[in-house]
Amino acid sequence: MSEEPPRSAGTPKDSEANRFGRRVQRYAQVGAGVGGIAARFASARLFGLDQADDKTARELTAALGGLKGPIMKVAQMIATIPEAVPAEFAAELSQLQSAAPPMGWPFVKRRMRAELGPGWEKRFGSFEREAAAAASLGQVHRATSLEGEDLAVKLQYPDMQSAVDADLKQLGLIFSIHRRMDQAVDTREIYAELGERLREELDYEREAAHMQLYANIFAKDARIEVPNVHGDLSTKRLLTMSWLTGEPLLSFREHALEERNAIAEAMFAAWWMPFSRHGVIHGDPHLGNYSVREDFGINLLDFGCIRIFPPAFVAGVVELYRALETDDRDRAAAAYENWGFHNLSNDLIDVLNVWARFIYAPMLDDRVRSVADGIKPGEYGRKEAFGVHKRLRELGPVTPPREFVFMDRAAIGLGSVFLHLGAELNFHKLFNATIDAFDVAKLDKRQNAALKKAGVPPAA
Repeated sequence: MSEEPPRSAGTPKDSEANRFGRRVQRYAQVGAGVGGIAARFASARLFGLDQADDKTARELTAALGGLKGPIMKVAQMIATIPEAVPAEFAAELSQLQSAAPPMGWPFVKRRMRAELGPGWEKRFGSFEREAAAAASLGQVHRATSLEGEDLAVKLQYPDMQSAVDADLKQLGLIFSIHRRMDQAVDTREIYAELGERLREELDYEREAAHMQLYANIFAKDARIEVPNVHGDLSTKRLLTMSWLTGEPLLSFREHALEERNAIAEAMFAAWWMPFSRHGVIHGDPHLGNYSVREDFGINLLDFGCIRIFPPAFVAGVVELYRALETDDRDRAAAAYENWGFHNLSNDLIDVLNVWARFIYAPMLDDRVRSVADGIKPGEYGRKEAFGVHKRLRELGPVTPPREFVFMDRAAIGLGSVFLHLGAELNFHKLFNATIDAFDVAKLDKRQNAALKKAGVPPAA
């Protein structure tokens, strides 16, 4: 993608004409890079050839890897949803975020000048020219403050709003075609949810508020650390925060079980405690969004994809757990209806319960265990998802409530982390500690107070 052109005085920051031109350019980029590969894959699926070859998967990854922005972000999301794409595709697409090429120094200088003014360099003690990390929507540079504190400076790539507009329109077309080819799941709510979350990720002021929210939640939990935001060095497209030192989570796979379990317990708390107590989840389970400290506590590093749930949805999660505990189909049906499922037959409830029992399985089993015995991280949930999808083709279409997109994605991602670590824990006790004395009215008050304190703006 080209870098931002200089703007003359008085020129609107992002006129509709300019944005339309950028969208057209984006259509061409995505179409040229992905169109032929996607067409071959769609044709194969259309004629029942479900086998994806490694070469096609690599070609798709190479095409997407050169396209910064939401199309790459969506590919990463899809890679974490079981049975959304063949295993070969998922394995390749999951590498996109760590392989993203950074923008060069000319872009960095221009973006920093636009956000902080012409004297921006004097506001830092040091600023590294080479990016420390690059992802789908932005890249991170190491820096120091004037007081010598280590900083992480996150810059958004140029023209991301235009890329979102273009990529979401193309994604809508893809979903429309998918609904005609496969009527098991109506994807309209999924599309709406992806669009809303992607647009939120462009707002670094919102991300800063999310970061403060999590800092407040875990202020008294030494296992979990959240960066401090430097508001005087941050804008809507620039986020400066403290640099947290840690090692990649996967580098701990060979450590002693006790140490791996300590990391896994911290990860469990970082995900389930905000959800059960405040109706909030960290919705991006990519391994690069965490690092591990020397004391086996964890750093949470990215807060662009935070999902805030209505308290009633959280209550439904707890209620479904209780229904599965007692094998109560009527209670499960009430939970599904509370979430927004419609026209629930007994057969459909039974199919939904297959997936629910898979997600809840470790929490229903009161013993020390792996999250899924004998399953590799990349295969977690695929067998179950395949069986559920097959039955939904016969019973569907079913329209999953939009909240499920990131709820399921994050749950699968968390389970994969536990598998990578080889953790063995009593997930039943850990989970029940988070929902002990659950009260939806208290959650509602607690959530409102927490969001207000952190300055989290309402959803767009």
